[in-house]
Amino acid sequence: MIGTLAALAALNLGELRENYPLEKWCTIRAGGPAEAWVRPSTADNLVTLLKFCRNENVPLSLLGGGANTLIGDGGIPGVTLKLPGDLFPETLERIDGAGRITLGAGAAITRLVKLMKTNKLVGAEFLAGIPGTIGGATAMNAGTKNGECMTRVESIELATADGIGWVDAKQIPFRYRHTELPAGSVVTRVRFLLPEGDLAESQAKMDADLGYRKRTQPLSQPNFGSVFTNPPGDHAGRLIETVQLKGHTIGRAQISTLHANWIVNLGGAKAADVVALMDLARQRVREATGISLTPEVKRIGVFT
Repeated sequence: MIGTLAALAALNLGELRENYPLEKWCTIRAGGPAEAWVRPSTADNLVTLLKFCRNENVPLSLLGGGANTLIGDGGIPGVTLKLPGDLFPETLERIDGAGRITLGAGAAITRLVKLMKTNKLVGAEFLAGIPGTIGGATAMNAGTKNGECMTRVESIELATADGIGWVDAKQIPFRYRHTELPAGSVVTRVRFLLPEGDLAESQAKMDADLGYRKRTQPLSQPNFGSVFTNPPGDHAGRLIETVQLKGHTIGRAQISTLHANWIVNLGGAKAADVVALMDLARQRVREATGISLTPEVKRIGVFT
């Protein structure tokens, strides 16, 4: 990798760091370092990076807001790509009774919520309180029981080693907590179409949703959100609780005492501790009910 790092440095694509710690970049605060961490300074530099990794056969991993991500204790080999929040400008276009908001993939989800409020737009209240970035929310079709991201997306700009271009969201299939993005592509910008509406009603929905989450989810502790997707007609948290794993601890990782489909870092947890809890929960639930829980969290890197 030494030669690769030298070649990357020579390209002068933006911020480049070697063996860079990643705990602060993922919400559960665990995992190893990035072998090479790159934050491109321009869109053209992003394309150059993607082309370099393709041509040189360098592994490439994308890290968004780290809210649905578990990084292996062995770190991430190759290049870890992090899009700056201000890499692309935000825009707002008024159309008949609605607003078209365009945000860079590296922007925080909270930015969309703020723009909704200040421009009297509604419809994406379910995203309020969800951590992470616009790109991550789009890639995983983030949401709650009240809605999901892709239902409000009009189009997505994607970068590949061959360039950047917009794609109509209608051409991109999505399902519960997953968007079928083209292989090798990176979300660069997302365009939302939101109607004008009653701001008081919109705020009430966000307050109610956030209040419910604060009461039922361990938001004050390091976590990566829901661990497993809910199986049809049931809830992963209920299933894990029925096999008496709520509050179970391995190392410094714990199945939350507040919500059994969340794992929290008690301080100093390893990714291996988290994986062990996930494996245990899946095994116990499968033995007791025959249901195989599907992980919602994305794993990146080397797990030891």
